[in-house]
Amino acid sequence: MKTLNFLALGGLLIAMPFSFAAAQSIKGAGSSAAAPIYQSWALEYQKAGYAAVAYESIGSSAGLKKIRENTTDFGASDVAPPAAELAKSGLVVFPIAITGVAPVVNLPSLADRPLKLDGGVLARIFLGEIAVWSDPQIKKLNPSLKLPDLKIKVIVRSDGSGTTFNFADYLAKVSPAWASQFGVKTSFTWPQTFIGAKGSDGVVQAVKTTLGAIGYVDYGYVQANGLKSVQLQNAQGHFLSPSNQGFREALTHSDWYIKGSFAGTLTQQAGEGAWPITMGTFALFPKNTEHPVETARALEFFVWAFMNGDKLVQKNNFVRLPDRIQSLAYKTISSVKDKSGAPLNVKIILNTVAQN
Repeated sequence: MKTLNFLALGGLLIAMPFSFAAAQSIKGAGSSAAAPIYQSWALEYQKAGYAAVAYESIGSSAGLKKIRENTTDFGASDVAPPAAELAKSGLVVFPIAITGVAPVVNLPSLADRPLKLDGGVLARIFLGEIAVWSDPQIKKLNPSLKLPDLKIKVIVRSDGSGTTFNFADYLAKVSPAWASQFGVKTSFTWPQTFIGAKGSDGVVQAVKTTLGAIGYVDYGYVQANGLKSVQLQNAQGHFLSPSNQGFREALTHSDWYIKGSFAGTLTQQAGEGAWPITMGTFALFPKNTEHPVETARALEFFVWAFMNGDKLVQKNNFVRLPDRIQSLAYKTISSVKDKSGAPLNVKIILNTVAQN
């Protein structure tokens, strides 16, 4: 292992004084969608001889609450709070990776044949306006499928969720009815007939055990649990299955890639193959920390992950940040200070890991 006190990254020269923090667990909490990537990074980080990372997969809203209350070293969210909210809370935010939200169904009668939905029909299902799978609006999109005369069981997140926020953000862009009745939030008061589930794992289990179910979950959970995703019509009118390639194409047509700004969402981007519910996931830190040693240790974990973790990002069905956005992340990391305004001692770890 080697450490540096200066490192050029993405066109930035970031001062990083030498520091060796005590081997104590790093605490993180928040996004359940991002949990697989944190768990993979943490495993390799500890195998390389560095601190353990204890990550609580409790949902974006709960993660934001914990970092605001200063009860965790970093918060994780699939929503980047606006600048005014960050300033009020004394926080900074940077993205870590790109993924997507996938509507998933439990309809064994379809076997391997994909179910096609457009944004309008999907919104009407989650508004409670379409109640059976044999509804004419679904049949029109799937003329070759024999749809079951089965009640639709809608599975939703019961906790505050960045996945819900991005799902709602997409629906608000394609459905005026959704935009006016529900809008875009991390949690909703859902219709009483819907089934609430806590966390991405809860949605996975509810969909798998409920015949006729439809829910929404991060793509990594779809792959890991063998769920059946719908084909969704994108902004160009093409029906697509979710994929890393689709997330990349949405990213390359967004302001994230074009302008180097991650202030906006990644839903309903242009691009022939762009997945319409693409989203970023983020880490949050105090701007001026009361616990400089612990915060520095957590920031070191992220610097290591950006330098060593790209293959782990891909392995968990996420997409790495473009260099331009990763440079902004490093700039944010270097901006965190202690309560007196002094820079933190954050070491750069240059070793690489085997990621086959």
